[in-house]
Amino acid sequence: MDSGVIILASGSPRRRELLTNARVAFVVRAADIDETRLTGEAPAEMVVRLAVAKARVVHAGRSAVELGLAVLAADTTVDLDGRELSKPESMADAAAMLSALSGRWHLVHSGVAIVDPAGREHAFRVTTEVEFASLSRADIDDYVATGEAFDKAGAYGMQGGGAVFVTQVLGSPTNVIGLPLAETLALLRLVC
Repeated sequence: MDSGVIILASGSPRRRELLTNARVAFVVRAADIDETRLTGEAPAEMVVRLAVAKARVVHAGRSAVELGLAVLAADTTVDLDGRELSKPESMADAAAMLSALSGRWHLVHSGVAIVDPAGREHAFRVTTEVEFASLSRADIDDYVATGEAFDKAGAYGMQGGGAVFVTQVLGSPTNVIGLPLAETLALLRLVC
């Protein structure tokens, strides 16, 4: 790793904030890939496939200055009984997702991929179990009206106003935000 700097293949403000707080130096090169789930693909498999695809695309497009840098990519989704809850497309979609999560446990999967400076690929998945409180229609409508739901898988952000919905987290809390930080940093130390 050149001077401790990596390339972050993500435009996610949450991933940037987590890495900044962990004192990881990075440059952002968001990956542009098709993130459509494949027929029959489980959400837990999809996140790893997408993270690897993002890392590969950005690694292949590095500039001459960036050739000595590792590439970090991630993908996160919410899994409710095997059904992927990605980012909502409308207020009604966000409300439906939150209603489905109300009073229930769900899974948050993140796939993380690192392509080291030599081009070797390293990938893993972290799954966190999350329990939601029972939400009233007013709770859902008030939250959706804030606009916070729209760029987040499952239509909520645990790092924001959606935290009030979460009653229990079993596993990595930063995974629910979008990047399992402890596991990611451990792999970065190993491969870079």
